[in-house]
Amino acid sequence: MSLSETVSAERLHIGFFGMRNAGKSSLVNAVTGQNLAVVSDVKGTTTDPVKKTMELLPLGPVVIIDTPGMDDEGDLGQLRVARARQVLRYTDVAVLVVDATCSLQEKDLWLVELFKERQLPYIIAYNKKDLLEAAPVPQSENEIYVSAEQKLGIEELKEKIGLLSKTGDEQRRLVGDLLEPGDLVVLVVPIDKAAPKGRLILPQQMVLRDVLDRGAMAVVCRDTELEETLESLKGKPRMVITDSQVFGKVAKLVPEEIPLTSFSILMIRYKGDLEGAVHGASKLASLKDGARVLISEGCTHHRQCGDIGTQKLPAWIKNFVKDGYQINFDFTSGGDFPEDLVGYDLVVHCGGCMLNEKELQHRTRLAATGNVPMTNYGVAIAAMHGILGRSLGLFPAALAALEIDPEK
Repeated sequence: MSLSETVSAERLHIGFFGMRNAGKSSLVNAVTGQNLAVVSDVKGTTTDPVKKTMELLPLGPVVIIDTPGMDDEGDLGQLRVARARQVLRYTDVAVLVVDATCSLQEKDLWLVELFKERQLPYIIAYNKKDLLEAAPVPQSENEIYVSAEQKLGIEELKEKIGLLSKTGDEQRRLVGDLLEPGDLVVLVVPIDKAAPKGRLILPQQMVLRDVLDRGAMAVVCRDTELEETLESLKGKPRMVITDSQVFGKVAKLVPEEIPLTSFSILMIRYKGDLEGAVHGASKLASLKDGARVLISEGCTHHRQCGDIGTQKLPAWIKNFVKDGYQINFDFTSGGDFPEDLVGYDLVVHCGGCMLNEKELQHRTRLAATGNVPMTNYGVAIAAMHGILGRSLGLFPAALAALEIDPEK
């Protein structure tokens, strides 16, 4: 992936929902200007959510999602409905497609209630306008009559989607808001067996790009060359950002007066709940014998020797708790995440770089609903190395959550 490419997790996710044969797939094709979805008069042609990453004017980089009909029948149909519901977890704007020749169905109204419950911006698009003698006047700003067949109202629909997507997050930054133009930042990037060949991992790319966008300067080095790198600099860097796996080693090499944090901590601040993660990390020390911990990653990758999620984190946690305690671990990756977290004592989540903000916040809400503390890799690792207070020095609100005096 190039530094200029917008990753899927950072794109606006637009989900198209509705009943079978309401014309969802036809409308998706009309909006995208492509034959993205298979269209047929046969009910239930769309059997799984179909995603397309693209540039869509005037919206910019988006992910378009076509879902199966919510009125699908039978055991297999119910599985398809469950998959469609899962799409709601990461949808930024929902488009409910309704057959304009029919009234709203019971499940249409059920979907609207789901949108409202999740505080999800939505539009009701009455499709097949061309089959009406005269289209009724929309009853609200979020209703529109369109025709996928005749391409009527398509541009207006895209404009409505664009208006709903204006959430005020345009100024949200990973690290740029902590920098001034001309600042120098040192990025510590270990290169080991788990490092991808020929590229940096996504959080490292994103942080590097945000540093450059701010007009600051970045020096990138491995942990094995960090000491020499710091000695070669004419002045002190504004901050050092490290991969969490080498947090302990890096903390010993970086002078106390230089702010230190990690890519993972920046990621949870960017799209999750840093203060909540700090609270969750405080529960590590109180895990009891037989405790059950869920370690979850938002991406899927080939597990190698020394994998952080399945090997390093469990080992660190076992060493951190009282000697002799048995801690039980479960693991999830990618889109898999339990809807019911009852029975877990702690959730430790990755930085979430491959998940969009909606999905990570959904997982956070599930943990809160189940009264299960949730932290993330970087925060947990810093806590277990005794440097959490230092790693939060750049974030006063998180420090307050930790109840640490930054002067100490």
